[in-house]
Amino acid sequence: MESILGQIMGPWTPYILWLLSNENSLRFGEITARIPGISAKVLTDRLRKLEASGLVHRDYQPTVPPTVYYSLTERGAELHSVLQGLNEVAVRWDEEDREKEGKSEIAAE
Repeated sequence: MESILGQIMGPWTPYILWLLSNENSLRFGEITARIPGISAKVLTDRLRKLEASGLVHRDYQPTVPPTVYYSLTERGAELHSVLQGLNEVAVRWDEEDREKEGKSEIAAE
């Protein structure tokens, strides 16, 4: 367990993996646009680490300007159901928290 957590944990890493698990491939700018608040430096670092771990594939195309696509490897794709489950829990918790906040606001009135 420690081994896999070391590969998938870290700032923004689960979010990056989740995005890539729901897309065929994404360019750097597309990932940046879909993760509010992530800096280019952090995204570059995370993608390099995920690539080194064998979870993300970097497809470099020598066009002008160069084109780079990121996608999950077969190994990375194995995390899809886990990431989907985390997303479902996150959505449910967000809804529950909003309901609690709404009830708190009504009680305060």
